[in-house]
Amino acid sequence: MSGGLAIAVRVSRIDTVAANIKRFRLVRHDGEPLPVFSAGAHVIVTMDDDGHRRRNPYSLMSAPHDTSGYDISVLRVAESRGGSAFLHEKLREGDALTISHPVNLFHADKRGRKHILLAGGIGITPFLAMMAEFDRANVAFELHYAMRSREHGAYWQELVERYGAHRVKLYFSAENDVLPVASLLHNQPLGTHAYVCGPDRMTDFVLRTARECGWPKSNVHSERFLAPISGKAFDAELLRSGIVVRVGDHESILEAVEAAGIDAPYMCRGGACGQCETAVVACNGVLAHHDVYLSEEEKASGRKVMICVSRFDGTKLSLDL
Repeated sequence: MSGGLAIAVRVSRIDTVAANIKRFRLVRHDGEPLPVFSAGAHVIVTMDDDGHRRRNPYSLMSAPHDTSGYDISVLRVAESRGGSAFLHEKLREGDALTISHPVNLFHADKRGRKHILLAGGIGITPFLAMMAEFDRANVAFELHYAMRSREHGAYWQELVERYGAHRVKLYFSAENDVLPVASLLHNQPLGTHAYVCGPDRMTDFVLRTARECGWPKSNVHSERFLAPISGKAFDAELLRSGIVVRVGDHESILEAVEAAGIDAPYMCRGGACGQCETAVVACNGVLAHHDVYLSEEEKASGRKVMICVSRFDGTKLSLDL
């Protein structure tokens, strides 16, 4: 089963909230409430871009208890594969979309006595719902939010106004501010949990620093959705389906499989959840893994591939699909 039953929605409002960032309010087409979700959840948004179907994951940033609509924020990526460009340039208020039911791979640990949130750029989005949930439950938290500049940062002013400067700390790289990761992670009280969402380099640094500071792995949480990498086009043989699909240079294996009418499983489409893990039956070439789910040993074995983000360079790739 793929990403679950689709929900028909329409865009009720579009706002520009920062340089290259827009917020979209989605409401059910039939006017009914949307499903309840927990902070940290995301949905897959399906877009029909002049006959080309695009599916991208976006974190839900609205308050979890508000089911009248969902809010997402989208950064216009300079080298967009099409999703962010479509949403920024073609989508209008009143337009129809479909979304998946919410899935949460980045939930807040209810056992935490304190929560430290480290956001970079558009990585602020899942934390907006988390903060609303923490504040509603009177749970201790701090947000440390790194941005390129005041113009490029979204929501920072309203977050300071709502939660106070003692809980919301801002860092602007254009003003030579640096997120003090090491000092933030040192000497935290027992039962503290840390969460990071932002650019890969920032996320990697936070995770590495947490390990060096002796944080238990169970107390450190991260989320990142990876876009499929580009490369040379190749053919993938789907053994159970009895067909060969051509994977384009700017297309993922998952997208090519879906275009051929095969219903492949997925949840995040960003190399994080493991749902699209596929057995490799034959591989005469090199797999270019680009996920954060498989271990280094599993990647080296060549027996598994995450078809949402990985590629292949060689003469033959046969998959158990």
